Amino acid sequence: MSSDFQPPPKSLSILASVGGVVTAVMAIAILNASSKQLSQTSIEKPEISSSQTASGQLLQPNKPQLQVSAVPEAEVVASLDAKSVVLPGKPIPKNQLTVAIIPYIAPGVGKLTPEEMTTARIAWSYFQRNWNDETGLVNSVDAFASVSMWDQTAAIAALVSAKELNIVPVAEFEAKMTKMLGTLASMPLYKGELPNKVYNAKTLVPVNYGQLEKREEIGWSAIDLGRMAIWLKIVGAKYPQMRSQTAAVWKHWQVKRLTKNGQMYGTAVIEGKEQYNQEGRLGYENYAAYGLKLWSLDVKQALDYQSHAAFVDLYGEGIPYDKRDYKNSGANNYVLSEPYILDGIETGFQALPKAYADRILAAQAARYQATKQLTAVTEDNLDRPPYFVYSSLFVNGEPWATIADTREQHNDLRFLSAKAAIGWHVLYNTAYTRQLFDFVQSNLKSKDGWYNGFYESLHQPNKTLTANNNGVILESLMYKQVGQPLTLWAGVKSQKSTQRAIRTPQVTPQILKH
Repeated sequence: MSSDFQPPPKSLSILASVGGVVTAVMAIAILNASSKQLSQTSIEKPEISSSQTASGQLLQPNKPQLQVSAVPEAEVVASLDAKSVVLPGKPIPKNQLTVAIIPYIAPGVGKLTPEEMTTARIAWSYFQRNWNDETGLVNSVDAFASVSMWDQTAAIAALVSAKELNIVPVAEFEAKMTKMLGTLASMPLYKGELPNKVYNAKTLVPVNYGQLEKREEIGWSAIDLGRMAIWLKIVGAKYPQMRSQTAAVWKHWQVKRLTKNGQMYGTAVIEGKEQYNQEGRLGYENYAAYGLKLWSLDVKQALDYQSHAAFVDLYGEGIPYDKRDYKNSGANNYVLSEPYILDGIETGFQALPKAYADRILAAQAARYQATKQLTAVTEDNLDRPPYFVYSSLFVNGEPWATIADTREQHNDLRFLSAKAAIGWHVLYNTAYTRQLFDFVQSNLKSKDGWYNGFYESLHQPNKTLTANNNGVILESLMYKQVGQPLTLWAGVKSQKSTQRAIRTPQVTPQILKH
């Protein structure tokens, strides 16, 4: 990436009273931009595979290589995208609107192929390169010693994955995890309560985004801490010798203000004053709340995936979105791939209905059918301004919009996400997801990890290297190897012992049209 930029936390609820607060944060990071990754090694070109259409038919591209000439010009794709939206969309029948009673297990799980093992090793190389011996924390972005709790959780997931895939020996795993957990259980906290949104990964100084030296407490993110809560449970359950250390991390936190009236709350400091607001929108809100529920916090309202949900048709597929958008709540209501991928991999769709994920993948496959543009979108860092975008299926009433948190559009920077492509493939294993996986293999490989994605309009890689991208790739591959949702595999207690995971027959998203 060409920037030192650290993304804002995944708190999808920007403060309503201050809209676009995080922009100032981005400006700081942009000033610190470096051209480090733009000059990195040349990459190998990726390829693609077959696709499943909205009608259930399979599209087999003639060649597995990206055919730029076969993709319409950006203006044509934009026109098709604009015409793809129908409001209101087709809702999901009530009998499908439940989380999995029995955790979902993807078709095709089992031992990794040699190609998949190579993929995992490449992803692990990011963490080898960006591990900080002083603290056990991992840089969120390549070669820049700043870390958020979301990205540190990606590092925990990556380390567990590397151990289980026999990429690192047991002794190295135990030493690294012990160091990491020890730091998390003793680090300075925002107001002595909860982890600051960002730290200097070498010194543990709480900082602002894009800064390393100036101590600054800027608040906490409930979304970030909800993800970490899941992984603290996974590590403590799977490795009993580390249970006291994971418990010590949670005990270090003063969690009283993390929830209120069944919802999650985060803080931000604006002009020296703390803002305390509800955090999260459909997707990340439910996923993160599931993590806090594992630690017995009251998140009943945050787990509710129906009260605020509405549907919009995109290329004939009715996808869920949160009615609390920027106009009526001050928060952007991004529809993204990642929360659904993480929920499927980690819990087997215990936080969100699998039917939601089916539709979100189906809409992206249908977009490919209509435009010949491979699509796997979510939020991530960029290697150019504005350095972080939310590449959304739908946001604030706009279809297929790629925006900064300020709502400024950057549709020219929409990209196919490596983590989304691999995550969707591991969870669904369809002809279309195989195409996504193969495209990543051919286009986004580097010697230091997997690049974040491939720009649609620019026809070139987004060369950013990040902990979260490579961490999600690693945990996705571990999920395939162990053959179960990771909380179930680890034996997290909230997974009832009477629930036996079964391999759900492969129902393609396209069948769920009503």
